[in-house]
Amino acid sequence: MSLIVQKFGGSSVADAASVKRVARRIVDTKAAGHDVVVVVSAMGDTTDELLDLAEQVSPNPPGRELDMLLTAGERISMAVLAMAIHDLGGQARSYTGSQAGLITDSAHGAARIIDVTPSRITEALSEGAIPIVAGFQGVAQDTKDITTLGRGGSDTTAVALAVALGADVCEIYTDVDGVFTADPRVVPKASQVRYITYEEMLELAAVGAKVLHLRCVEYARRFDLPIHVRSSFSDREGTLVISEAAIAARRTSEGTTMEQPIISGVAADLNDAKVTVVGVPDRPGEAAAIFGALASAGINIDMIVQNVSAANTGRTDVTFTCPQGSTAKATAALESVQSTVGFESLLVDAEIAKVSLVGAGMRSNPGVSATFFSALAAAGVNVEMISTSEIRISIVTRTSSAHDAVRAVHTAFGLDADGEAVVYGGTGR
Repeated sequence: MSLIVQKFGGSSVADAASVKRVARRIVDTKAAGHDVVVVVSAMGDTTDELLDLAEQVSPNPPGRELDMLLTAGERISMAVLAMAIHDLGGQARSYTGSQAGLITDSAHGAARIIDVTPSRITEALSEGAIPIVAGFQGVAQDTKDITTLGRGGSDTTAVALAVALGADVCEIYTDVDGVFTADPRVVPKASQVRYITYEEMLELAAVGAKVLHLRCVEYARRFDLPIHVRSSFSDREGTLVISEAAIAARRTSEGTTMEQPIISGVAADLNDAKVTVVGVPDRPGEAAAIFGALASAGINIDMIVQNVSAANTGRTDVTFTCPQGSTAKATAALESVQSTVGFESLLVDAEIAKVSLVGAGMRSNPGVSATFFSALAAAGVNVEMISTSEIRISIVTRTSSAHDAVRAVHTAFGLDADGEAVVYGGTGR
């Protein structure tokens, strides 16, 4: 007997019929002899609807009350799913994040898990029940207030519970059949990936791939927990996210001697903005002051470019990218140090997109950059910024060019499949 944690996203439990279908899958897994713990997201677009409601009531709601509101979506999902399982003859018990033992810090809207004490979950398992846990939420260790983990937090809830319970695998169910070489909504001929390393999945999640949340992959890698990405709408095998060593071992046991593919995927992130600090004095300490102010404001920075200093002015421009939702806080933080730093002005550009190519094979295969930039040039895509890591190349371009860029690069690296990928519904979560 194995212990499996199954997480179902909003598109998988979007309506009553979907909830019943998911309940049947859970009951069948239990009947096959496995212990099952389930984590659910809010139904369909419930979280967005609750956010809209909050905005109508208050332009700047308190974080504590907003978290209390948003967690209602997952509580609805867990209760109705437990009811559906009972109707199929199963025994299910629903738990909020705090009841399940998800202990977090007190950062409302973006809390981090600091401990998991799943005593009520293990008790339910010992009594033969199926625990249904509301994802995306926990309880603050110091204030005892309800907290939320940020968008995609149900993925993190599932992985954290799987680690705490010593589960054999964490299954993440979505509305596509696994991890693909690109978003099938953008590239219909995207190919499904059978295995992918934690490192590659981390890079893809960080640059806009929607199938898994970045923090859940980080958590899984830290504890070497296998993640199985599957569709709740089909019985296809899906994609395993595991270590490079585990992939090599599986290939050996299957008698497959082929090397890992050079490229694992292409992704686009349309939710970034570009901020330029114009006229920064070119002297030691100014960059530290700029990024220190941004760090104090909790702004996540991605790409950074500094121009060559103009000889006649002794000033330079510093450009960086950050999430679109952070630009107001970023500009406020920078304006607070403008008199100290002495820069001239700020420019914000929200009409940008980040397009990235990811693959562990880049380490040992020359010519990847040449192919990448040749494909962009042939598609008429202008490159505004460039950033690289060992297994990733990212560029910034106009939002209007992003999808053309993804399709061009995908084709250039021979990633197109013969048929079209199936998207069963929803938005990919």
